[in-house]
Amino acid sequence: MHTDSRFLENNSLVQGDICIVGAGAAGISIALDWKDSPYKVILLEGGGFEYDDQVQDLMSGTTSGQRYFPLRSTRLHYFGGATGHWAGMCSPFDPIDFMERSWVPHSGWPISREDLDPYYAKAHQPLQLGPYNYAFDFWKKELPNLNPLPFDDKVVWNKMWQFSTARFGPLYKEELVKAKNIELLTYANATSIRLREGSAEVDHIQVKNHAGKTHRVKAKHYILACGTLQNTRLLLASNTQHTQGLGNEHDKVGRFFMEHLEVPVADLWMAAPFPTDLYSWQYGKTKAAAELAISGAAQEKEGILNGTLSLRPLVFGKHTKARMDTWQNEDPRKSIDNMFRSWDEAQLAGKEEKGAIERAFELNIRIEQSPNPESRLSLIREKDELGVPKTNLHWALTGLDKRSVRRIAELVGQQAGLSGIGRVQLREFLRDKNDSTFPDTTNGGWHHMGTTRMSTDPKKGVVDANCQVHGIPNLHIAGAACYPTSGAPNPTLTLTALSLRLSDRVKTLLKRPV
Repeated sequence: MHTDSRFLENNSLVQGDICIVGAGAAGISIALDWKDSPYKVILLEGGGFEYDDQVQDLMSGTTSGQRYFPLRSTRLHYFGGATGHWAGMCSPFDPIDFMERSWVPHSGWPISREDLDPYYAKAHQPLQLGPYNYAFDFWKKELPNLNPLPFDDKVVWNKMWQFSTARFGPLYKEELVKAKNIELLTYANATSIRLREGSAEVDHIQVKNHAGKTHRVKAKHYILACGTLQNTRLLLASNTQHTQGLGNEHDKVGRFFMEHLEVPVADLWMAAPFPTDLYSWQYGKTKAAAELAISGAAQEKEGILNGTLSLRPLVFGKHTKARMDTWQNEDPRKSIDNMFRSWDEAQLAGKEEKGAIERAFELNIRIEQSPNPESRLSLIREKDELGVPKTNLHWALTGLDKRSVRRIAELVGQQAGLSGIGRVQLREFLRDKNDSTFPDTTNGGWHHMGTTRMSTDPKKGVVDANCQVHGIPNLHIAGAACYPTSGAPNPTLTLTALSLRLSDRVKTLLKRPV
């Protein structure tokens, strides 16, 4: 059923077995997993079913450090969340991403890739992906013209991706509204989490809306699934009983914010045309494609982070403006229009190019960010219209980030030369090996990760291996906020898998005798 909380009687009490805060990919996937179960599920969404400027204002904040997008425009605050404008790129993390790496400070997950494999497979259903198979040999048999570049796969290999067109809002609205055991509350912004007096357990969540209504939601278990920034903000703002916020006894909530660095790093000039569709992608049409990835052995040998390189024609890339420049409007609708307009202009300009440049490609990197405690989200004094403190995002990069970007481009360049297919020319910002800074045009992927990282040690993380907040047995966090490291792939497939694993955990907890 669906309830618009603006029309509930003020100070209403809503009760259920579990309360899921946030109706994006994580929250909706969990809710679907509980559909038709004997438990009552309360799914809270801060907005409605369509974009609302007043609700979107609640996402506003400030930024510092490395230049970043306006926070208000990085997420969509209505049912379906960021899936309303995502590109649908899906690939699992590599086994090395979960390991503790001596050359990557603060690395290591308390779970392995094998722990997530069954949930990766399960996540393919809500994301509407093909088979849970990301082997190049499998897809080469499935699709035509997937000719790989002749590189040594002990150094550079082909990491496969699948592409989802699932927009969770329109796709799952009717199913959830009709579900008998699920109550979807829209315009129900969680503003505070309250613990029971004399107990470490959550008693209720307070929700508010712009109609001036305040309500309480009580459940046996609570799952925060409202995105990395908002999960963190809610924990920090719930500071009436614990001044530092909830789960923040060791000052870890908000720290280790991570993004994917996405930036053109080099140009690949081919000696001759190389016919292949392996590295091409077209939204809504491509089932699977590859990016150039660095092997785990090469990462360890070079002491670098994990990253991948995509190829796009240089005739297009040379005319394309940095997304960090085109996505600076506070309104996400205007920012996305600006970005698409830039791409259209680049496409037109590129059509006029002729000659050898048609055999040239721009290499774009997507690389994990080294976990850095100084890269963080914190509260500021200014409050939103519902009385919740806004946040400042301080995006801080390290020398390892820059060195890894440079070295990955060099490794691909070496493979291009050794194989005889062509030559690679580094971009200017990478040529000085003593320069660890990034230009202001460096793109992020709009991928918010970390800030409530997973660790078995409460002194090193916010949640345990089961995504339960340390010290609060009925409070859990879903999504990319729990990542200890960010890997190279876009986060949605992994955060959905991790959320479904958490869903199973809460089912087990509810079955235990009281």
